[in-house]
Amino acid sequence: MRNPLSDFTALERRNIIIYMVGIMLEAFTGSITLLATDRFKGSTFENLAILQGLNQAFQCVGSIAIAPLIKRFPTRSVLSAAIALFGLLSAVIIVIEVSTGGKVPLDGKTRSGSWSPYILFPVYSIIGICHGMVELIRRVIPKDIVGGDVIKLKRMDATVHIFYEVAGTAGAFFATYLVLTLGAALAPAMSPFLFVFAAIAWSFIGLLQSDHDNRKQLDTLEQPPIFTQIIHGFAHFGTSLYRGAQIIFSSRKFIWLIPGYSVPLFTHRYLESQLSPAFAKRILNQGAYAQIMVGGSNFGELLGALFVLLFAKKIKTPLPWLRLDALGLLIVWILPYSYPAKEDALSFAWTLAAIWIPISFGWAAGDVSLAAFIQSALAQYDRPDDKVSPLGAVMAFLYISYIVLYAVLGVVLGKVVDAANVKGDIHPALVYVGGVMYTVVCVVLFISTFIPKGSFSLNPDIIDDVEVRDDDEFDVETAYNSELKGADLDVKK
Repeated sequence: MRNPLSDFTALERRNIIIYMVGIMLEAFTGSITLLATDRFKGSTFENLAILQGLNQAFQCVGSIAIAPLIKRFPTRSVLSAAIALFGLLSAVIIVIEVSTGGKVPLDGKTRSGSWSPYILFPVYSIIGICHGMVELIRRVIPKDIVGGDVIKLKRMDATVHIFYEVAGTAGAFFATYLVLTLGAALAPAMSPFLFVFAAIAWSFIGLLQSDHDNRKQLDTLEQPPIFTQIIHGFAHFGTSLYRGAQIIFSSRKFIWLIPGYSVPLFTHRYLESQLSPAFAKRILNQGAYAQIMVGGSNFGELLGALFVLLFAKKIKTPLPWLRLDALGLLIVWILPYSYPAKEDALSFAWTLAAIWIPISFGWAAGDVSLAAFIQSALAQYDRPDDKVSPLGAVMAFLYISYIVLYAVLGVVLGKVVDAANVKGDIHPALVYVGGVMYTVVCVVLFISTFIPKGSFSLNPDIIDDVEVRDDDEFDVETAYNSELKGADLDVKK
């Protein structure tokens, strides 16, 4: 088997390995979602949806604010500082828990601290800013590590992505053990240390000679204050949204991207962040088991991305993957008709983890291939006089569409689950928030794949006169990590 790092120089290999170590440390963390489901006694899943919506919105704020920082300081330094601050903030809840009397469970009984769960709203929002900073820098720093060579960038992206998903899957499973052993509030106790270790590791990334030269040139230029640059960043983001809406709603080629990209992203995140915790907490009577399901989902995402890599030459458009994604959503119907015995709760959680694999497989494969298609389709829209990148504008609009969907539907669906829980059984709610909603999305997504020209084929080679170029087919990390695509700002050195 060919060594994936064989084409890199010694310095590049060193930097990639250091970067991967930091990425895996960052991915191997606990879950605030479990803490929220445990602490919010009333309107649990409504509050959880609001909490997650705020976090995602503030991720956008963080990604916008980071652009002027990485222009002024070395990217590795900003990344290290951001993840270190992330770690410190994640320790806040642990300190509050311990200082208010929280202790590890004894004989299976939780011993929680006496603090208000509403503290999570400001803390998780600020954490979202740091998370947004880290996520955007992750899309920028590969160029600092290997330069502008497209082949090297994509091989690095693919390699890093695989290791990231492996760590994320292992971290999700390990989080279950931590929650059962330490309790929901103390389970993330490892996170601050892992984040600090990641910051230390990333600080050793060596700069390329070209980056040294660029940094010297920037030092000679007079730059406006960082705050002014951040304000300009928000204005630029607003312009991107407007430009993205213009492109998407002006052509049959792009109008289907909202049901094809934003809606599946919502259903996937809702499955991991709302449905799995709800089923684990209310049906299996152990919220920690949600992380087992998320681990299965993460593994499905890894397999989906790998399959796109393996079959990119055979399946040239995203349509077959999106249709597979649509059909896979019907599997969620298993939830409202599952009545596992109490003694079988753990084994059933593992069963659901296995069932989540094909669902997330379809979503990840569709997401990766669709992002590559968008990159190719928008290449012809680039103009030298454009102040806004068409690709960044479209992805910004699609991501904001997802945030709006989550902010509205997440809260509404959370109320449905909470209302059913008051009556003692959430199975009737799962029929609607799981089965019916995912069936509607299945139909909408499947139909949307027949909107582009040339789509009436099982495996079309080209749609809307757009063919995914060879240099776009393997852009896994950039294509796959879609959470913050909307914050694609001008972050050139």
